[in-house]
Amino acid sequence: MSASNPRIVVLGSINMDLITRTPSLPDPGETVMGRSFTTTPGGKGANQAIAAAKAGSSVAFVGAVGDDEFGVTLRHTLTAAGIDDTAVRTAAGSSGIATITVDDRAENSIVVVPGANGTVRNLTDDDRTVIADADILLCQLEIPIDTVVAAFEFAHSRGVITMLNPSPVQDLPDALIAATDVLVVNEAEEARIGHRADEVEQVVTTLGAKGARYRGSESFEVSAPRIEAVDTTGAGDAFAGALAASWSAGPRVAVEWATTAGSFAATRPGASASSGTRAEIDTLRDAAAR
Repeated sequence: MSASNPRIVVLGSINMDLITRTPSLPDPGETVMGRSFTTTPGGKGANQAIAAAKAGSSVAFVGAVGDDEFGVTLRHTLTAAGIDDTAVRTAAGSSGIATITVDDRAENSIVVVPGANGTVRNLTDDDRTVIADADILLCQLEIPIDTVVAAFEFAHSRGVITMLNPSPVQDLPDALIAATDVLVVNEAEEARIGHRADEVEQVVTTLGAKGARYRGSESFEVSAPRIEAVDTTGAGDAFAGALAASWSAGPRVAVEWATTAGSFAATRPGASASSGTRAEIDTLRDAAAR
């Protein structure tokens, strides 16, 4: 990967994840016994920001936490990872939470309650200043979509690369499609978006254990290293963060490196804590090449 150090701004969600591990995911109406319960910081925005920071990028976060105990912990999680939190607001009420159930096959189900994330309904002047100084703006859809649209349009007007991970997947406004430079999706999201993905110049699709593919200036697929999956919860976010961190090296290098980063994350439990450092990702990549 290139040794460059891009400045990345992540506008998105930050949650406290409430994680239950159980032999199998319950069917509707079914009660199953769990093995363990833990709390860990998460949220797709924070997960991707931490992944990008651990991969070596300078990262700033734009979002909101609540004025509850979770909010204090979540803000500390960002700063402990070296992330600039000056654009993180504190909103009255609860922080965002996600209840996550993980089974013995490393499959998961997730319910998200936005909390303070839902209050990010506009951009402040400080937010615009932070975004204008970035090389890449990375967003997801766990905050109000109108705010993402406004941020992408502003970033686009300042020549900042816009990278969108449209999760949870939903209908995408024309203005958001027009302002998106790079779309990062999994296969289910790509199918749900349909032909709208064709309107974005560059699309990166994760393929789970098979790897990833790219369509843009060229088209290619890369395979993922073989690993023993423990928890796939944070793999997609680790992929997105690492992709942004390595994007300046070119699409092929970035997609290959991000695929390794996503695989590495699947070998660890949790979301934000599962992403690897640059050295750890490089070690797995080198081992897979042998």
